[in-house]
Amino acid sequence: MEDSYLTLEGISEGLYKEKGSKFIAYAHRVRTEDDVKEIIQDYRKQYYDARHWCYAYILGADKIKFRANDDGEPSNSAGTPILNQIRSKELTDTLVVVIRYFGGTKLGVPGLINAYKTSTAEALDNAEIITEYLQKYINIRFEYPQMNDVMKVAKNFDLDFSNQTFEMDCQIKFWVREKFFDEVKSKLEDVDGLTMEILSE
Repeated sequence: MEDSYLTLEGISEGLYKEKGSKFIAYAHRVRTEDDVKEIIQDYRKQYYDARHWCYAYILGADKIKFRANDDGEPSNSAGTPILNQIRSKELTDTLVVVIRYFGGTKLGVPGLINAYKTSTAEALDNAEIITEYLQKYINIRFEYPQMNDVMKVAKNFDLDFSNQTFEMDCQIKFWVREKFFDEVKSKLEDVDGLTMEILSE
């Protein structure tokens, strides 16, 4: 599997109007289903007078976890078009919520599909799309004299240190891109007396 994936930076919006109905789309980066629930609840409160709050999301680098919700619209007329737009941009860790205000004229299923698709497409077109990488979070401990050896590995692989303690006993926590993990691990294991712990994968 590729160790990189596309996702969103920040929040973006889209808008589509037809026959008095208004479709307001918001695209968010999300990491968990709890994130999804919280964002949808916030929009339900903020747009309490809307008719529908339809959404779709995809989670995880493997894109296995996804859901589409029509929220009372005819089956597959809202959530699926939203989901298909997220897929067409090859995004993950992405949620799009489309809030509908009903304008008094029914649009029919084709009209609804077009409205949810178009508002979502605009929100995603307005988004800043970034590349992220699968990473492992590592904690290493070593003695101060080994500092140069450790820093050499860090520099060679451009490692992202989050917190560090430099005393006689040193400790560094950092992220390693999965693609380079075995190589980094091998180099660090060559450093005398160094211990390593994988904190998350």
